[in-house]
Amino acid sequence: MTAPWKNTSVLSAVSSATWAGLCPGNHESAGKRKTGKTRKGNHAIRYLLCEAANAARRTNSALRGKYQSLVVRKGHKKALIALAHHMIRTIFILFTRRQAYRDPGIDYQALVVKKNAPRWIQALKKYGYWPRPGTTARAPAPASAH
Repeated sequence: MTAPWKNTSVLSAVSSATWAGLCPGNHESAGKRKTGKTRKGNHAIRYLLCEAANAARRTNSALRGKYQSLVVRKGHKKALIALAHHMIRTIFILFTRRQAYRDPGIDYQALVVKKNAPRWIQALKKYGYWPRPGTTARAPAPASAH
């Protein structure tokens, strides 16, 4: 079985979730919606996405918030399947748009600054733009008025 984003007949994120066997079942009788089982799909992809969903619930990301909102109503296992379903739809969209994943709950700019600040300070010290200990910073000379 090929990946759905490599197959030209599969064009949607929902169909990729169906291919992986992560779509919720649909059982309705007398106008009442009942829980249904998920379909059989690609076992390897389903297993990996469920493991990734289980790991994502312990991170500080938007996926954790999604899990926490679902686990109250659905329980742990159904929330994991729903989170895996959300993840495969997101993965499909990112692959088709050729974009990297950017979590809305993470400040990437702050991470870059935290990672690079020591190197930036070292470069400033090397070129003399960083004040030495024991010296006072001088105020710039006032501009002459015309």
